[in-house]
Amino acid sequence: MLEIVKKTIDEKRQGEAFSGDPSMEQTIGKKFFIESYGCSMNFSDSEIIASILQAEGFGSTKNEEEADLIFLNTCSIREKAELTVRKRLTEFRKLKKVRPTMLVGMLGCMAERLKSKLLEEEKLVDMVVGPDAYRSLPALIQEAETGTKAVNVLLSREETYADISPVRLNSNGVSAFVSIMRGCNNMCTFCVVPFTRGRERSRDDVTIVQECQDLFDQGYREVTLLGQNVDSYYWVDPQTNHPIDFAMLLEKVAKISPLLRVRFSTSHPKDITDKVLFTMRDHSNICRYIHLPVQSGSTRLLQLMNRTYTREWYLAKIRRIKEIMPDCAISSDIIAGFCTEEESDHLDTIDVMKQSAYEYSYMFVYSERPGTLAAKRYTDDVDMETKKRRLSEIVSIQNSLSFESNRRDVGKIFEVLIEGESKRSDKQWMGRNSQYKVMVFEKAENQTHQKGDYVMVKVDDFTQATLLCTIVN
Repeated sequence: MLEIVKKTIDEKRQGEAFSGDPSMEQTIGKKFFIESYGCSMNFSDSEIIASILQAEGFGSTKNEEEADLIFLNTCSIREKAELTVRKRLTEFRKLKKVRPTMLVGMLGCMAERLKSKLLEEEKLVDMVVGPDAYRSLPALIQEAETGTKAVNVLLSREETYADISPVRLNSNGVSAFVSIMRGCNNMCTFCVVPFTRGRERSRDDVTIVQECQDLFDQGYREVTLLGQNVDSYYWVDPQTNHPIDFAMLLEKVAKISPLLRVRFSTSHPKDITDKVLFTMRDHSNICRYIHLPVQSGSTRLLQLMNRTYTREWYLAKIRRIKEIMPDCAISSDIIAGFCTEEESDHLDTIDVMKQSAYEYSYMFVYSERPGTLAAKRYTDDVDMETKKRRLSEIVSIQNSLSFESNRRDVGKIFEVLIEGESKRSDKQWMGRNSQYKVMVFEKAENQTHQKGDYVMVKVDDFTQATLLCTIVN
């Protein structure tokens, strides 16, 4: 996944740079290039990084070959992501031979996990900066420019970047991410996030609501509230000592305007409450879509994963969601071939998928991550051939579920938020409904609609991934 900074320094900041700190003058004319990998939180972090750099006078570029600074914002959740990043680093090393003054920095989760190896053994990077240390980037850049390897991977119990206004990267001008919390307290045995992003801490509700209000005022019509586990959001107002939970925050954002759609990700099944579900039900602009990772349908494996629920408990939660919001779409994360997984465990996963009737799933083979509890406690004993076969079966089941879900939508009418033109034709719009389904439809003859508008459409046909629609009055 590639995310490229699009926004350049505005005239005001250029003026400030030339009249301010002399060290800032040295940055004028220098350009940075960012690639982001992994989860939505990483892409959101890149927007914070861009804001910090632009405030220091750095410009941006889409062309890595003209960049003075190249940053990879990395992910450690799966081995494949790390291999992709390593490949890119070797490509940048070749580029450095042509432009020796260029600096390469690794940011994010992989930076925290592999700091020593990357700096000393492989010498692939000049800077290593962890997720809680982005404020120190300007100083680290100056340090790296002297030829010193610059490192800051300290984790924080307070950092939320609440006061930094993100630069919206590669934005469609309609949808935006808003980070509401950082870190994670759930010690799932397969997951490296608690070790790379630190303990859970919530951002204050005032700055979250203000950021969402500002986005709406700028013309954005959809925000996605982000956190490793948004449902455990909790903030206590230091002046009133009044606690704010996730349901209350959701309502505050939803009340900004009925024209502002609100989404959130990701939910842990143990933490999503009836209070959240009723808040969603009572506000039509909170989207009818929940990403609720199950990981495995086997209670035995769920215990090994430290997911703190059983298959029966999870299925009861699915039923409760559907009871309160019958039109709510649900997606999931699924791991094939976790340690000691037997065929019966695999069949339990398929059964949970069918009972949950997921609209989408993110499906992976188990990838052991060094430093995780699973790597320390268990043996990765399922062979790759079996993992791939089970994953193939899981993907096949999900394809069938997605196809059937789309088939049921034929003939229905949905409100769609237009995100832009269809990739296939500039005569078509593309948007999503509340359930996060992609919908494509012909532009009206009089062309009165534009990006950011809501429009009613009727579903005429479908593919596995897209609903094909017609605008209706």
